[in-house]
Formats: sequence, structure tokens, C-alpha cells
Amino acid sequence: MGWSASDLLAEIAAAVRFFSRLPVPKINRLDDPLRLPDFTIAARVVPVAGALIALPGALLLLVLSFSALPTMATALFAILVTCAITGALHEDGLADVADGFFGGATKERRLEIMKDSRTGAFGALALSSSLLLSAILLATLVDRFGPFTASFAFLAAHAASRTAMVHVWHKLPPARPDGLARICGAPSRYSAGWATAMAAAISLPLLFLVPFTGFLLALLGLVVATLGMERLALSKIGGHTGDVLGATQQVAMALALAGLSAVA
Repeated sequence: MGWSASDLLAEIAAAVRFFSRLPVPKINRLDDPLRLPDFTIAARVVPVAGALIALPGALLLLVLSFSALPTMATALFAILVTCAITGALHEDGLADVADGFFGGATKERRLEIMKDSRTGAFGALALSSSLLLSAILLATLVDRFGPFTASFAFLAAHAASRTAMVHVWHKLPPARPDGLARICGAPSRYSAGWATAMAAAISLPLLFLVPFTGFLLALLGLVVATLGMERLALSKIGGHTGDVLGATQQVAMALALAGLSAVA
């Protein structure tokens, strides 16, 4: 695909459908709602899709911040709405990775545990910790920088954390022969690079909304999450799975919010 508006809109629509439960209609003649995205190229728009998916939660955070609700409750509502939109896709990946990576002794056993629909102790701990930490950090951003900045930071973190996911997807081989890369393709270096550029463009206004040190710490958190999940997945199962990508997004999101919250 090229860089025409029709190409990009079709890719964005396909990515939003893939990563959420939003009923996106057919956008144009290039868009086929029944066809899975080819992420070899379409990975470049994953940050845009992430921001669109997070938009309802960000708007809810903004509106509820002007009510008498506790800030923690408004942050949790925003996160839960986003979970409902995605079907908790990435949260499920985090729980599966925690159970598999830390509950299995061999690669084969870890992959087997990750395919099990039941959630174990490690998964429950990782999931509850991630939700609680994200809510606390988001509430901190509301209290410290105001509802508008916090809502935009929520959008930007969703875009940037999905870029971390794209890079892990690009760098690592599939851990299973019938995995996500075989079905939808793996991001090329070209598309991973453009995903980074798009996430940077979306996040750029944060430079004027939060302290520069906080912005740098958020960027550092994204890098740590990307490299850390790469090394962990490679050592535990020899590559990536859809669950690994979901876990990467969750870890990157939490560390990005932590970086933004670390400076007053």
C-alpha cells in the first residue's frame, strides 16, 4: 500500500477492528471489514489506532474530572471503559504471560500455560497490579497537571505503548509456527519506523504540557519496556506471541505514565 489518504484510512480502520470491538463500518473501496490487516505494512498506523481506541476513555476522564467523583474513580472508569472497548485484549495477554513465564519450567510448558484460558496466581497478581498502578498514575496526572493534560497523556500513552508492541513484534521471531505473524504478517523495519514517527507526532504536544524531564522519563520507560520484554520473551519462549505483544503494551503504558507522573 501507498501513502494516499484512502490507503491510510483503510489501514487505520482495519487496525481499530483488529485491536478493539468497535463496529467500524467499511471506510472506502480499499477497506474490507472481513479481511485481517497485513501488519507488514499496516503496523505503521497502529499508534493512530491506539489513540482512537483510547479516545472514549480519555473523553470520559475529562468529563468526570469536573464532577465531584474522587480522582481515582474517574481514572479507573476511563481505564475500564478502554478495557471494555478492547475486550481486555492486552490485559489478557499480560495475565497469560505472567502465568506462563513464571509458572512453567520449559518453553513448551510456558506456551501451553499461556494458551490455557484459566488465570493463575501470577496472572491475577500482574493484572490487578497493572490496573491499580495505571489508575493511580492517571489520577496523579489529573491532580498534578489538570484534566486536559491528563486526558491527552492517556491518549499519547496508548499510542506510544502500541509502538513498543510493534517493535517487539518486528524484532522477535514467532514463538509458535501458527502464531500471529503467520496470520497477519510481521511489521517490517519500514513500518516499525513509521509507527515510531506517528507515535512521536501524536505525543509531541506533551512537550508543552508536562515538564521536559517527565517527558524524557516517559520515553525512557517506553524504551525499557520494549527492550525488557524483548529479552524476557526471547529467554522464556524464544520469540513473540500475541500475548507477549499485549503484555508489552501494558508494561509500556504503565512505565510511560510513571515517567510522566515522576516529576511535579
